[in-house]
Amino acid sequence: MSQTSIPEFFVYGEPAQALDVGFLHVETVLARAALHRGQVLAHKHPQMAQITFWTSGSGSYRIEDQTWSFSAPTVSFMPSGVVHGFSIEPGTDAIVVSVADAALAAINEHSLLPLDQPVFVSGRGETALWEKLVSTIAMIQSEYADALPGMDKILPPLIAVALSGIARLDAESHSVAVPAAVALAGRLRRLIDRHFRDDWPVERYVAALGTTRHLLDKAARQGLGAGVRQTVSERRLVEAKRLLLFTVRSVEDIAYETGFNDPAYFSRFFRSAVGLSPAAWRRLRLGQD
Repeated sequence: MSQTSIPEFFVYGEPAQALDVGFLHVETVLARAALHRGQVLAHKHPQMAQITFWTSGSGSYRIEDQTWSFSAPTVSFMPSGVVHGFSIEPGTDAIVVSVADAALAAINEHSLLPLDQPVFVSGRGETALWEKLVSTIAMIQSEYADALPGMDKILPPLIAVALSGIARLDAESHSVAVPAAVALAGRLRRLIDRHFRDDWPVERYVAALGTTRHLLDKAARQGLGAGVRQTVSERRLVEAKRLLLFTVRSVEDIAYETGFNDPAYFSRFFRSAVGLSPAAWRRLRLGQD
C-alpha cells in the first residue's frame, strides 16, 4: 500500500490538525457510520495513535499491505503514521481510543506494549485476559463520557493498563510488517523521547540509528509529519507545556528541565511557537487571566 497520497485525518473524516498537549478522544465506530457506511478507506493519523476494540460483529481489517478477517472480540493498536482501514458488516461496532503522541510519551513509561509497532490481536487466547481488557476499555469509555473533574489524570493510567492488557494477549497477535521508513520514524520517536533534553544535533540521531541524514529526515516527515530538527523542537515544546500545565515549577526550572541552558532563550522559543510567553500561556490555560 503506497504511503503517497494516503489521506491524513484527525479522527476519521476530519482533516488533520494540531493536537493539544494531553489530547485524548473516545468514541464508537458506529458514531461515524453516516460518514463511512461500513467502509473506512486506507488512511493514517499524524501525531496520534489509536486503540480499536471491536465489541460486536465482524469484518476485515487492513494494516499497510496486509488484510485479516476478524470477529469480536478483536483489538488493535495503531501508532501514528501507519496506514490502516477496515470494512465491516452491518451492526459491527468498536470503541476507539485516540491518544496524541505527546500524551503517549508519558503513558509509554507505564505500558508493557511497545508503542512504535502496530498490533492486531484476534479473539483467541486466555478468556480471563480478554475479560480484564473488556473491563478496562469500558472504564475508559465511561470516564470519558462522564467528563468529571480529574478525568485528565485518570484516563492516562487506564490507557496504560489497556495497552498492557493488549501486550499480554500479544502471543495470539498477527505479525504486522510496516514499511522501513515508518519503522525508522518509530525508532526515531523513541530516541527523541529519551534524549530531547540532551540537545543532540541531528547527526547524532543519524549515527545512533545507523542511517543517513536524508533517509532519517524523509522518514520523519513521512511518519511524524515534520523533519528531525522540528520533531525534536516539538517534543521539547510538548514537555514544556505539560510541565507548565500540570506542575507549579517555575518557568526557569522548566527551561532547564526541557534542555534549554538559557531561560530567556526558552521564553523566546516558546513565544515564537505559541504566541504567548510561558507564564502568560500558563495563566490563560489555568483560567487565571
